[in-house]
Amino acid sequence: MPEFTNKFSFEERISYLKEYGNHCMAFSSLQPGIQYFDMPGIGYIAYEQKWGRRAVLSDPVCQKKNQAALIGEFLRTGGPVGFAQVSEPVAELLHEKFGFYATQFGIESIIDLKNWDLKGKKKQILRTSLNQAAKKEISVQEFYNKKRYDQFSKEWIKTRKLKNREIRFLIRPINMDYEEETRKFFAYQGDELIGFIFFDPVYSNGQIISYVPNISRFNGSFRQGIFYTIMVHAMDIFKNEGIEQIHLGLSAFAVDDVSCPYEAGLPKKLVRFLYQHGNMMYSFKGIHFTKSRFRGKEYKTFCSHKGKLPFREIITLFKISNFF
Repeated sequence: MPEFTNKFSFEERISYLKEYGNHCMAFSSLQPGIQYFDMPGIGYIAYEQKWGRRAVLSDPVCQKKNQAALIGEFLRTGGPVGFAQVSEPVAELLHEKFGFYATQFGIESIIDLKNWDLKGKKKQILRTSLNQAAKKEISVQEFYNKKRYDQFSKEWIKTRKLKNREIRFLIRPINMDYEEETRKFFAYQGDELIGFIFFDPVYSNGQIISYVPNISRFNGSFRQGIFYTIMVHAMDIFKNEGIEQIHLGLSAFAVDDVSCPYEAGLPKKLVRFLYQHGNMMYSFKGIHFTKSRFRGKEYKTFCSHKGKLPFREIITLFKISNFF
């Protein structure tokens, strides 16, 4: 594998990202600690290694017609592999071509900005949040002070269920070495910073086709309502700039009752159990509810694994992601 590991220059990697990075986690492949399986002229696979196992992050960054070739070369060069947060077409490819099983990992939502509005009963909570923000004289600005938001983030982490550490890998860190074309929106009440959302670009054919809110922090007194307020403000700006979509990202462990033929039964039961009973560890239900208020189109996302009982892959993924 060494001849294919981290072969691209940084500039080459960015060029592949901008050409083929249409998955909501593609930009997150640039986070510190990630390794790369690079095929010149094709693209790359982002992964981390722990305990002799490789965990791949999201879809391969390449043209769709080259996914099978890139995955095939990657699988031939090492040991046990699991794929985290891949799209349904890639999960199907891994099953049909390489004999992988899959477990639905959650859903991703995409909003059609061309037809976006605040009408409808389901969006009442969005309208209420905007009205409350206006009454409290809360403003949203695309302007920031790095030292100030770093301190705000440190204080926010102390209030989380997983104190003193950030989830990583499945969520990119707040500070990235490369932040070109990310967008940062901040909510203020007077001069007080009360929340912010960082949006990462989603690319296709060298153009930004969408943004995804990958980092969010909020004052405990406002929290959910401020998320809605910042999101609506940013979406209006993106829509006016000609951006046609917003990816809302993953609602982890929110899965439906209909299983695909290649899904493994027991792991999906575990995922459902964690969604119902794991909220002491992470706010699975809260995040799903919040994103569902935007009424985007939902897509299944999967983890793919070689056996029907992928417990080693699950433990490795949780360890890499800093859940323990």
